[in-house]
Amino acid sequence: MSAGKLIVFSAPSGSGKTTLVQHVLSQDLPLGFSISATSRPPRGKEQNGKEYYFLSSSEFKQKIQENAFLEYEEVYQDTFYGTLVSEINRLWAAGKHVLFDIDVMGGLNIKKKYPKETLAVFVKPPSLSALEERLRKRATDSEEKIKERLAKAESEMLYAPQFDSCLVNDDLEVAKKEVVQLVTNFINS
Repeated sequence: MSAGKLIVFSAPSGSGKTTLVQHVLSQDLPLGFSISATSRPPRGKEQNGKEYYFLSSSEFKQKIQENAFLEYEEVYQDTFYGTLVSEINRLWAAGKHVLFDIDVMGGLNIKKKYPKETLAVFVKPPSLSALEERLRKRATDSEEKIKERLAKAESEMLYAPQFDSCLVNDDLEVAKKEVVQLVTNFINS
């Protein structure tokens, strides 16, 4: 693999990572979004090849054996998420740098494999209490799920120093400007 650059965004749930990723993708930059693969079934109106590449657990395991993944993780028993090498090659063939919206461990794994080609950005909430407020305002999770997300966020934030850049998302408009500048500088370096 040697073509474009890799730009990784990772963050605890509710930090605003996906909003920032969508903002960067809306700019006039040569970026393509990496669609992850998963062994979980589609939810709601999710479509194969749009939100995820949906594979059965056995298909996912077969691709692991074939070294078809840049990175992957078994998040729950028999529920895998990962980045297919073919997805990266597809975007690079289109002349684009690859932008990822993935979990903390996946982001760090890409950075370890391609340290010079990767910009790893960790998006942090201003505080855990602000994160809890955001998760509650979403009104999409049970109390148990919110507590689970907050506990996971606390442990994920310990990995922030291992990223190239740590962006605190306390003012969305400021964060949007900062993230576009960061990505633009990296692409042009």
